[in-house]
Amino acid sequence: MNSSAAYPPSAPPANMFGTVPGYEGTVVGGGGYLPPPVPLEPVAPPQPGPVPDDWNIPSLSEDVAHDAFKSFASSHCCYSKAPANDGVIINMEPFNTYRYRLETFTESRSTEWAHKPHEGEAADFYTQTAPRPWEVQATPPKLFTNHIEEIRVPYTSSIKECHTCHASGLMLCEECKGGTECKVCWACNGSGGRGEETCTHCNGTGRERCKECEGQDRKECMTCKGKRQLLIYIQLKVEWTNHVVDHVVQQNSGLSNDKLRSVTGKELFKNSQYLLYPLIGFPNPAISEASERLLKEHQATYVQTSRVLQQRHTVELIPVTKVNYKWKGDTHIYYVYGNENQVNADNYPATCCCVVM
Repeated sequence: MNSSAAYPPSAPPANMFGTVPGYEGTVVGGGGYLPPPVPLEPVAPPQPGPVPDDWNIPSLSEDVAHDAFKSFASSHCCYSKAPANDGVIINMEPFNTYRYRLETFTESRSTEWAHKPHEGEAADFYTQTAPRPWEVQATPPKLFTNHIEEIRVPYTSSIKECHTCHASGLMLCEECKGGTECKVCWACNGSGGRGEETCTHCNGTGRERCKECEGQDRKECMTCKGKRQLLIYIQLKVEWTNHVVDHVVQQNSGLSNDKLRSVTGKELFKNSQYLLYPLIGFPNPAISEASERLLKEHQATYVQTSRVLQQRHTVELIPVTKVNYKWKGDTHIYYVYGNENQVNADNYPATCCCVVM
């Protein structure tokens, strides 16, 4: 059991507080994140590369737009398929738009006093100098992947009596409160017998045997698991986090940017470095401005409390097509967007109320 168990973490012996170099601020229940080593400077900014001749996405055909609309209608139980099947496309307008995505992959570390049942481990407190928080070896996951690892810091362990059961290994049963609050026997309704016969279910006691402690009034201590002693140590929590932020260049299709975050586009540019410089020489100035702003925000937010392991930024061109169609004499619209040909039709003209039983 560690400090996240039902019972609060046991404090280390008083003479251990503040005596482990590098861990003076460590407390029961954990503290804040530890400042990382001094970060390095970004790599030299790249020179502008050649601009591809064609950064456009081929126009969507009417057949593809029609098929996407029919699939969309079929996926909604409350939508009639008639508008998708019988609607006639009047025109289609492309609104392809750029999306800039920045990812900052960081490692952060925090410490707390923790405990577990003592199972014969040797206490190693001060047998050697404990490695400082950022000196403890931890293997990071694949880049840009979230992961958490908890590590027992070497040379910080000691042994003490369990604070929950006072080294007895047992605790009062919470269900029957030591035998005074057992349930009334359901077979005899607490009378202890049926007429002149003794109740066989409760052996005439009128009370049911507690299932939690098997009628023993006490059960194994949840904190020490009956071991009576705890191993107290400093626990290092290492968190790898991929912080992702998107910027979609203003586009006038009417489709919300939230919709665009769920799809992919045509990748135009990707670069990954320890620390990135803003994009330079990009044809659309809004992308360069977003790159500079977001990189500054990430540096200000994460560098002080985390160690930046890698950054990556990507530019995609997302296909967006606004489709105008006619059904039953009225004009309606829907959008087809992303490489996945997702459809958005907020005002679908033929819906019904479904009741799911």
